[in-house]
Amino acid sequence: MSSRVELTLLGQTLTVRTEASDDYVRSLARYLESRVATLRQSGVQDPAKALLLAALDITDELFRAREDKDKTAGDVGARLGALLTLLEQATPKPS
Repeated sequence: MSSRVELTLLGQTLTVRTEASDDYVRSLARYLESRVATLRQSGVQDPAKALLLAALDITDELFRAREDKDKTAGDVGARLGALLTLLEQATPKPS
């Protein structure tokens, strides 16, 4: 069941319809605000530019996490395949 969550993000009031909990949506907004604040402290004064850079940085994190997950899944698959081969070699064949 979806609900509406009202939050203020970078001075803008938004209403978000979501299946997620209110606390979760608010934690996302806090995370984004934190990333924008970090950029603003590093010298990016335009709030819109800071928001876009934060979005780009977070998207990069997402893509890298997906890539790492795929690589890990591939590594696990390869290791399981090698283990299966070793087990087949070590197991006597039925006569």
